[in-house]
Amino acid sequence: MSATMRAAVCVKAGGPEVLEVREVPVPVVRDGWSLVRVKGAGLNRSELRTRQGHSPNVRFPRVLGIECVGTVAESTEPALPEGTTVAAVMGEMGREFDGGYAEYALLPNALLMPVTTTLPWDVLAALPETYLTAQGALDALGAGGGRLLIRGGTSSVGMAALSIASAHGVETAATTRRKDRIDVLTGAGADHVLVDAGGSLADDVRTIWPDGPDHVLDLVGAATAVDSLGLVRRGGTVCVAGSLSGWAIPDFQPVAMIPSGTRLTAFHSDDLKGDAGAALLRRIVQQVEAGVYRPNIDRVVGLEEIAAAHRHMEDDRATGKVVMVP
Repeated sequence: MSATMRAAVCVKAGGPEVLEVREVPVPVVRDGWSLVRVKGAGLNRSELRTRQGHSPNVRFPRVLGIECVGTVAESTEPALPEGTTVAAVMGEMGREFDGGYAEYALLPNALLMPVTTTLPWDVLAALPETYLTAQGALDALGAGGGRLLIRGGTSSVGMAALSIASAHGVETAATTRRKDRIDVLTGAGADHVLVDAGGSLADDVRTIWPDGPDHVLDLVGAATAVDSLGLVRRGGTVCVAGSLSGWAIPDFQPVAMIPSGTRLTAFHSDDLKGDAGAALLRRIVQQVEAGVYRPNIDRVVGLEEIAAAHRHMEDDRATGKVVMVP
């Protein structure tokens, strides 16, 4: 193993240009941690916000990346022998300590999820954060059937949720802000596609479902959560599991804004890190291998293309998952 590695280092808060590919030392293994040879890493919008300086307590320079897949290169845990295929998600990766935008990542043993698979690395790398979040959010909604509206349908989590829901016979509608993405969503399994022009979707939703959907998975977040509460049928559930529009709902008044009997919940992927998500990730991998779930990969990039990939995501040009293979 070389003493150095390539990594995309975020040198300071700023635009995509602050991501610099550098030659840096390979991390030294310490108690409770394993060195993972990174074979792929999904890119996420939360990493854009960290790069922009919006994540508290992040010190620069920092190697970003809240997820990765790869093989164990060296470990202090006997149950993780060299060569074991693993995935890791969240747990302050890319924030408190360096993450997946590198050839190697030193990660806490508790974060590592062993998995056996025949999937290529780029496909495996597209799954952990995206599919665990989508499945966890659908479970929080109780969306085992009925009618599901996904707001932010062309996001990577939105596409994953469509894949899962359609595979289980849920009637789905998904939103996009661009008409040229309608075919992408129908191809991903959406029964109905609604073009969100920035106002309320009430008229469009009532056209297909007069009583409203049973469930709304809101991946846009703060800007649309209150509107989503008015769309779902009385007694239905809205789950906020994304923050494409930011974290905070201004002037939120629960009694006034949540219709009687309607439920508002949330899901955060940090709930499925390490052992908590390992069994679920293995089931997701099996469903992908069987062709039941169809991951949507927007593009695969190398380390040198990380800055351009961030710009691509920031300009809302991605449909599905952007994956880095070092």
